Amino acid sequence: MRVGLGFDVHAFGEGDHLMVGNVRIPFDRGFVAHSDGDVLIHAVCDALLGALSLGDIGDHFPPSDPKWADCDSAAFLRHCLQLVQQAGYQIVNIDTVIMVEQPKIGPYKVAIQDKLAKILNLKNNQISVKATTTEKLGFVGREEGMAAQAICLLTAVDNF
Repeated sequence: MRVGLGFDVHAFGEGDHLMVGNVRIPFDRGFVAHSDGDVLIHAVCDALLGALSLGDIGDHFPPSDPKWADCDSAAFLRHCLQLVQQAGYQIVNIDTVIMVEQPKIGPYKVAIQDKLAKILNLKNNQISVKATTTEKLGFVGREEGMAAQAICLLTAVDNF
């Protein structure tokens, strides 16, 4: 078994929506990011890559490479799943937390869980999506951006 931890953050900038867990959330701002800025998917990718000791999302999809500009982060997650499978592992579960004051994530949690499960070929009960505020503290509390954290558990295919 292997465990991986991931974290990502993006500032808010111009825009009219946020992509979180491959779900479009209407908002009066967007993410400042090279790709679609999906902090949750980026954190999950880092967790999966970390569990495999394969670096982080920036190693696989460098922001300096123009081909990743405005990319749908689901492509990153599919790539990470492929690496998990090639290494002879499968995902047991993923636990996530989204840190943001606004917009409220509660109404979107089930849709996010559904999307992540579909992308990763998992059952919904293998993915946990939680959201919290930071009680008005720090950049999240000042509503300057969003952060996400993820942890995953992998097991060898022959142990599942």
